[in-house]
Amino acid sequence: MRALVGRQFAVVLGLSVTVALGAAQQPVGMRVKDIASVVGLGSHKLIGYGLVVGLEGTGDGRRATFTARAVANMLEQFGITVDGSDLRVENAASVMATADVGPECEVGATIDVVVSSLGDAKSLQGGTLLMTPLLGADGEVYALAQGPISIGGFNASGGGAKVQKNHGVVGRLPAGASVVKALPAQLREVERITLALHVPDFGTARRIAAALNAACGEERAVARSAATVEVKVPRDRRLDLVAFVDEVQQQRVLPDTAAKVVVNERTGTVVIGENVRVLPVAIAHGGLTVEITASRTVSQPVAPFTPSVTVPLENTTVRAEEESGAVIELDGSKTLQDLVTALNRLAVKPRDLIAILQALKAAHALQAEIELM
Repeated sequence: MRALVGRQFAVVLGLSVTVALGAAQQPVGMRVKDIASVVGLGSHKLIGYGLVVGLEGTGDGRRATFTARAVANMLEQFGITVDGSDLRVENAASVMATADVGPECEVGATIDVVVSSLGDAKSLQGGTLLMTPLLGADGEVYALAQGPISIGGFNASGGGAKVQKNHGVVGRLPAGASVVKALPAQLREVERITLALHVPDFGTARRIAAALNAACGEERAVARSAATVEVKVPRDRRLDLVAFVDEVQQQRVLPDTAAKVVVNERTGTVVIGENVRVLPVAIAHGGLTVEITASRTVSQPVAPFTPSVTVPLENTTVRAEEESGAVIELDGSKTLQDLVTALNRLAVKPRDLIAILQALKAAHALQAEIELM
């Protein structure tokens, strides 16, 4: 927790703080484009089925029958007729290709593609994706992907040993797809634009509307809900929407945040928000460690050539150690720094801190929501 205390911690949470950087200072608040998106300008998901070839025996096995059929269908298009059941395609693998394309992408633009193994391939290292149509939700083809795959690592095996870096059955094709059909434009001479908040919040929506109205000098923005803000486009700016949208997105707003504590019990990570408060309460924390050890011994006969037999014995030792727990009093923390300082006085580990926070919540002393990951 000590590493997350103070100004650095506040910056991580995206709070409005001014940090001196030489003679310059960072502006207060966050840009609208960082906390909201313009409806109609979001990216669209594309997906397609393809074949990766050129693998060094690390492709799909015989259990992935669909790969053999896909190879047979591909060869048939080139005038080669084969029976898919007779094929062994260890140098090929079936993959699903996915990509994101925005309405600003025109025909001829290139986009990145992610390919993921669909069968039981061991690795896509060194493979090449054959021409793969990428379809949208409407079933139309918007891009074609093809090219060598980069997995950002390697894997090699032999003699029962294996060395692997990164995940070998998922790869990328940087700029590996070409857009063949542009998405229909949804921002052409409109009267209003709608901002969709990434994290819906009534306070943040009201602050965005107020900041835009202050910048325009008139009432043009209205918070319709916790998730949307509607902005009226001036008549003389409808032919220059690019500049108008950019001006809207560059406005700075201090977002409102809920009091929340995020806990990841698997890793022992605890993140405490700025608005978290603790009512007056006393805390005592101590740890009890119980250690049980077992050792085996053998009971030998007293004298040779006697009817006694050798008997194995098990000796068990139990040791209990209880740490001394100090009692501290929280007078009601006024700031995040006060809360973290008080918790640090207990000198507890992150996993113990999770238990303390949950106990505070059960006692109705923690004024925040605990979110478990």
